[in-house]
Amino acid sequence: MADLPARVLFGAAYYHEYTPAYDPELRPDERLKTDLDLMADAHFTVIRVGESVWSTWEPENGRFDLDWLQPVLDGAHERGISVILGTPTYAVPPWLARQYPEIAGEHATGTRIGWGGRQEADFTHPAFRFHAERVIRKVVARYADHPAVIGWQVDNEPGLHLFHNQGVFQRFTDQLREKYGDVETLNREWGLVYWSHRLSTWADLWTPDGNSQPQYDVAWREFQARQVTEFIGWQADIVREYARPGQFVTTCISYTRQGVADDELSARLDIASGNPYYDMQDGLLLPDPTPDEHEQIWKTTGVWSMYQTADWMFSSRQEPFLVTETNASSIGFPWDNRPGYDGQWRQTAWAHVARGARMIEYWQWQTLRFGAETYWGGVLPHSGRPGRTYAEIARLGAEFEAAGPLVAGLEPDADIAMVYSTPSKWLMQKYPPLATADGQPDSAAYHRIFDPFYRGAFDAGRQVRIVHARQLGAMTPELTARRHPVLVAPALYVVDDATIDRLTAYAHAGGHLVLGPRTAYADHEARARLEPAPGRLVEAAGVTYDEFSNLLRDIPVRTTPDGPLDLPDDATARRWADGLTVLDAEVVASYDHPHFGRWPAITTRRHGAGRITCVGTVPGRGLARALAEWLAPSARNGWQGLPESVTATTGTSPDGRRVHVVHNWRWEPARVTAPVGLTDVLDDSTVPAGTALELGAWDVRVFVTGPADN
Repeated sequence: MADLPARVLFGAAYYHEYTPAYDPELRPDERLKTDLDLMADAHFTVIRVGESVWSTWEPENGRFDLDWLQPVLDGAHERGISVILGTPTYAVPPWLARQYPEIAGEHATGTRIGWGGRQEADFTHPAFRFHAERVIRKVVARYADHPAVIGWQVDNEPGLHLFHNQGVFQRFTDQLREKYGDVETLNREWGLVYWSHRLSTWADLWTPDGNSQPQYDVAWREFQARQVTEFIGWQADIVREYARPGQFVTTCISYTRQGVADDELSARLDIASGNPYYDMQDGLLLPDPTPDEHEQIWKTTGVWSMYQTADWMFSSRQEPFLVTETNASSIGFPWDNRPGYDGQWRQTAWAHVARGARMIEYWQWQTLRFGAETYWGGVLPHSGRPGRTYAEIARLGAEFEAAGPLVAGLEPDADIAMVYSTPSKWLMQKYPPLATADGQPDSAAYHRIFDPFYRGAFDAGRQVRIVHARQLGAMTPELTARRHPVLVAPALYVVDDATIDRLTAYAHAGGHLVLGPRTAYADHEARARLEPAPGRLVEAAGVTYDEFSNLLRDIPVRTTPDGPLDLPDDATARRWADGLTVLDAEVVASYDHPHFGRWPAITTRRHGAGRITCVGTVPGRGLARALAEWLAPSARNGWQGLPESVTATTGTSPDGRRVHVVHNWRWEPARVTAPVGLTDVLDDSTVPAGTALELGAWDVRVFVTGPADN
């Protein structure tokens, strides 16, 4: 875990070097003083600098200008503001692109990515690495000893492109040779007898441009992510040669980037960091009007999805994390301007802190007057004068200052854990089991299966911990069962035998394992298993199937008489149905349909000290909520009878106390009842158990229970 200040870091990305372009008549030192004073007044404790301007650090090949940042760091330090300094490798200077055109990345073999954006360079190319290493060493050596610098961000949102350059492809071939040894082994493992793809020599391996073999695609995506992990780790190692003790190294992750395996990438760093962006205004409304089919991409819509992204960031290292960028105002494009309603900055920041965020940092300080992100709103508007956004953020800064170390590094509660599989997601992006409404392949299929289970838990007021499949091996089955009594594994399609056996052992040790559609159907090479589905789990689960179907319309689901599941009238199965055949299991729910009714929708069976439940469909919202309520009959947060617009998020402070963060995501005020005696973190008032608490429009309140010396 990184060595961080004992309070939630709070601030923004700051680019003082843009000042001459903002206002040529303004003296930069005057603007700097004004900016830093405003930051101090807003209770800022951190700024991020330097990561976007390689051409400022090195205007010409080998000529460096390193002193321009000194006044920024000095001024920040004078005001007690810490600094995270970024390496500038994600945006190459024009002179480098001009002098070394061979470093251009390729979208497809021989098709170069045009210059003029960012992240166009093949970061594996030796020429790029030479110049990147040189500028990294110059910058880090210059500022590593500055007392304001507490950490380093290497690169920025890596993994934007999959590079098809010839050198990259040759490294891929070398990796396959190292892994499989000879082409006959590869032929067998990938099934290359199909469509006459057998290789006679490694030189026969085709480039990925036109590939249609799933096994190749999984290997290619894993290889690409490994290049990103190696690149970021390479930078981190260089920075550590100069960094002072206590300085951390991280990178900011955009979690939907196609070249990122976030758990493996974060293992090379000191702390995980991410950039959660979300729709504000009615995008944060509860009850949630977001359609089930809404695709969550680089930004999310819906409170549940914002929480899921926060839990995803925590999952990277199973530790608290940093928010390195998030909404300061409008985000995105000139045609989509929706800054938050009053109170929403407080709500979203406290929601992330409640799920483990140790820093909230906005992008960026001042809205740009130029460039592709001219209408990506900052803390200050184009005029540079404080407005409503600044006032809202300053209020929040005062709250974090009042809360102090209590909320820095919360361990968030979890009623239900969910297994996340990045290889399965990659496979389903190209070979999805689901279709869009117009019958085309649905590249978001993995999350179309995973998300309803998460959203159902959120709707039920249950908190979720996301666990990467690779991380399951870090704990014994017994410890996993104690720590995560309920473990849901939907769409775990690409999975090796050892992981399946760990899941079985988890249930035998006392955990409740929930299998969703497509789980355990394929092996580690994405080959359909020879064992009956769900492979290696049939005996423990007490069910099998050899038939499955897409569903063109929702099907009602009915509970079994006297069964454990209490279903609402609107409980439905969506998009998929496994033809589950009961061998030795209890039927929990069935399809209300003349054909699909022959098969159960949900079954359950005792296994050792635990249980395995099979959900053979993608649950609609009513079914998903009822399922979560059955799996976790009582929520750990302890709050009862909450209105639909209210959420209660809980966790444990580093000093052992319990923190409760209660939100009202709506215009209308709400009233809730304190489940236990509470202390208001922000005003020190005491709240006896049973007290009616008022929440205003778009409001959040923070409470603590337990003695400080626990």
